Amino acid sequence: MEPGSVDNLSVVYQSSDFLVVNKHWDLRIDSKTWRETLTLQKQLRHRFPELADPDTCYGFRFCHQLDFSTSGALCVALNKAAAGSAYRCFKERRVTKAYLALVRGHVPESQVTISHAIGKNTTEGRAHTMCIEGTEGCENPKPSLTELVLLEHGSYAGDPVSKVLLKPLTGRTHQLRVHCSALGHPVVGDLTYGQAGDREAQPFRMMLHAFYLRIPTRAERVEACTPDPFLPTLDACWSPHTLLQPLDQLVRALRAAPDPEPIDKDACGPLPPHPTSPETEAQRASCLQWLSEWTLEPGH
Repeated sequence: MEPGSVDNLSVVYQSSDFLVVNKHWDLRIDSKTWRETLTLQKQLRHRFPELADPDTCYGFRFCHQLDFSTSGALCVALNKAAAGSAYRCFKERRVTKAYLALVRGHVPESQVTISHAIGKNTTEGRAHTMCIEGTEGCENPKPSLTELVLLEHGSYAGDPVSKVLLKPLTGRTHQLRVHCSALGHPVVGDLTYGQAGDREAQPFRMMLHAFYLRIPTRAERVEACTPDPFLPTLDACWSPHTLLQPLDQLVRALRAAPDPEPIDKDACGPLPPHPTSPETEAQRASCLQWLSEWTLEPGH
């Protein structure tokens, strides 16, 4: 996958209501800053000028977020009704997501469940970053759950690394990056949560990619699987030497897995994996504001 330009947007799913694009790494989804010469929003306007909605701030309704440094599948709703149906799937935790990553070191276990609670890091100099519960300055940690499946052992630029599949079962900010770092295997190229020193400045990108996405709306099942970007034919620094789990088997399992049953049809926002305090008025107000901007009617 070559670096992003205004005319090389990759579309992996398209219908009358949704697009799923394969977002480039080091690309913002949208920005009000004139200095941002390239954003995903600009790529979409260039490729699909007829689909831009003048009633929205950026012209397109992004159903979820990907970090600036993360590449991969990102869903765009093409109207308010579609945005509302996708939102309901996220609210009810019915969306299936899987990421590919290269992480530092050789992960010993074939499968790991990471359950560190994640909160905001209030330590001076660490603004806009997250941390696990128990870290000094960790504010309001929330239950978080990630499943890791080991795919390959190998090396990157001579250093030991592992290729893994990550499934976030909750949706905390920077969850996968924080959980991998807490496990002792930070994502290669992660300048925020990676290893100290100059090592993480050497890779040309952060090695985290949104590989698979499924959103089972009432009208259609939005499903997309993007190409694997972590292949030695695409990056000569990556040298796999031991295959532990074939990726194609996991893809078949992902596609065949049933959609998760709806969880919490009344409260808005992400849910921890076990019961918590009732939704506050502020949370409800925030949810209704989102619904008023993105869907037809809050109660529909």
